[in-house]
Amino acid sequence: MSGHAPADAAPELVCLGESMVTFLPSRPGRLADVPSFTRAIGGAESNVACALAAAGHRVRWVGRVGRDGFGDHLVETIAAHGVDVTAVGRDPHRPTGVYFRTDDDRATDAHEVVYYRAGSAASAMSPATVPYASVADARILHLTGITAALSADCLALMRELTAPRPGRPLVSFDVNHRPGLWRDGGAPEVLLELARRADLVLVGADEAERLWGAADPEAIRAVLGEPAVLVVKLGGDGAVAFERCAAETRPVPARGSAPDTGVSGVPDTLTHAPAPHVTVVSPVGAGDAFAAGFLSGTLRGLDMRARLRHGHLVAAAALTVPGDIATPPQRARADRLAALDTAAWGTLHLAPGWTGDDQEVRTP
Repeated sequence: MSGHAPADAAPELVCLGESMVTFLPSRPGRLADVPSFTRAIGGAESNVACALAAAGHRVRWVGRVGRDGFGDHLVETIAAHGVDVTAVGRDPHRPTGVYFRTDDDRATDAHEVVYYRAGSAASAMSPATVPYASVADARILHLTGITAALSADCLALMRELTAPRPGRPLVSFDVNHRPGLWRDGGAPEVLLELARRADLVLVGADEAERLWGAADPEAIRAVLGEPAVLVVKLGGDGAVAFERCAAETRPVPARGSAPDTGVSGVPDTLTHAPAPHVTVVSPVGAGDAFAAGFLSGTLRGLDMRARLRHGHLVAAAALTVPGDIATPPQRARADRLAALDTAAWGTLHLAPGWTGDDQEVRTP
């Protein structure tokens, strides 16, 4: 990886959202039975920021934490990953959010996660507390639907950041529907509104079906026709990208220029990239890692298949470690793997430790 950028260098990408202190169980089992926990950090947007910084990009995380020890830990830990944290706000009246989770798969009923984030410092993010200048100098601004669910002020901020304006960074939006945060409903309408205002959208097929009743990629594209790029994640079947015009004619804008949101009437190009075989340790953080890999490829101007494959590779790094944040593969190695022909890619099998050596395991 390349070294960290100077502190005063403009970011290539800004991630905005809540990060929390995470307490990971010392053993499997119900929260009621776990005797002790290990402290870590978690948050979709800061996860993406840390992975992109590890991949050699200049990244800023914008958030808000309390003036407490947990806030200190978050800021120091994220900064240690090479992320610019100079725009993080410190709230003297509200605490830093925390959460506890079990060691089980989030996709099962056995999984437990308990959030203590109501009234957190991050929930007070708003157009008044987050200066637009803190995100305006990036090429890409990455947001998720989690932030919109935290409070009315956070939703107002999301609407401001996704509103059309001259010089707006290219807006990347990961739908990231968390049903537990939308107790009063409204998620389908709000998340659709924000996604339609973004330039690049990532959504899981399962999320789209739950939110909008769209069960396959073509139906999801029919619902989300506005974004120039739409990535539909299909779990073990990989991911599909719809692009309104070829990547070569729609580069990521330079800082300060208006983003190109596509050409009306130009048919989509469609790219499918199967996921490699992965020996899964924990699924936590894989979606954020996929976003980081895909955005890295976008910043580098790679073709769509390579962007999707880089998403899969960074996700595989996360899937093969127990925590939320994993060190991605070295760029040269990831480029080599992403360039494999279809047959070789189909035999790729990634197991724990695969990012630490050059001996990827292949299926028969």
